[in-house]
Amino acid sequence: MSAATVTPPATEQTPAPAPVKAHDGEGRIGLRANLRHIGALARRNTLQIKQDPQSMFDVLLMPIVFTLLFVFVFGGAVAGNGKQDEYVSYLVPGLMAMMGLNVSMAVGTGINEDFQKGVMDRFRTMPIARSSVLIAKIVVEVGRMMVAFAILLAVGFILGMSVETSPLHVLAAIGLSLAFGASLMWVFILIGLSVKTAQAVQGMAMLVLMPLQFGSSIFTPPSTMPGWLRTFTDYNPLSALADAARGLFIGGPVARDVWMVLVWAAVITLVTAPLAISKFRKKT
Repeated sequence: MSAATVTPPATEQTPAPAPVKAHDGEGRIGLRANLRHIGALARRNTLQIKQDPQSMFDVLLMPIVFTLLFVFVFGGAVAGNGKQDEYVSYLVPGLMAMMGLNVSMAVGTGINEDFQKGVMDRFRTMPIARSSVLIAKIVVEVGRMMVAFAILLAVGFILGMSVETSPLHVLAAIGLSLAFGASLMWVFILIGLSVKTAQAVQGMAMLVLMPLQFGSSIFTPPSTMPGWLRTFTDYNPLSALADAARGLFIGGPVARDVWMVLVWAAVITLVTAPLAISKFRKKT
């Protein structure tokens, strides 16, 4: 009896595993997951502030220093001797625009420093939306901006500022300032992603800050300025924000200024946010 030869069954060759790629977009991530990522990253940024309280010194001290400086150094010259109270009511709503601009600058610096420290390399390996990293930064900075506004208003009331409208009008002024400040954060994020060092971010930011701040109606009425500067002031979004906040604090027509601020905020966000997210994807 001959032995039967058993032929082993053919086996399919196991394909080699495909290389794992870093997540490169938000298409596979749903809205709920995206919001969860933003919340987790915002918590991480908040814990960083808790571990480094000195990072809050700018929002805690800047409103006090600037208000006292301008009221007691320039208040008499602008409003007249002994009329500093009137100047406080003029200045503080305008300073809300300035505080938002200065706090927004910190976002670009923070993004740049995170790249230098290698933090973004860790985020690259995580299956998270790229935009969630940037939005989380903005959420935390908006919170810091609210702290700055609260201190600014407290100092203003101590120095004699009066509100002739209602608390809802004051909240509307704060909300308008937050919306515009958040839109500016995308500008500074784009700058932070485009230059090599945090010092360069601050240098470029100052080139933006100085003309916008002092070529506006934040500190003095534009009627005292030369004609060419008044033209710049009329189209300066910080002037519109300062005038809108004043109108909401002391009364008067505000519709034109409010709409102008909202349009500026929308345009800035629509233009710079996609550029910043695209730059972030390529840089990481």
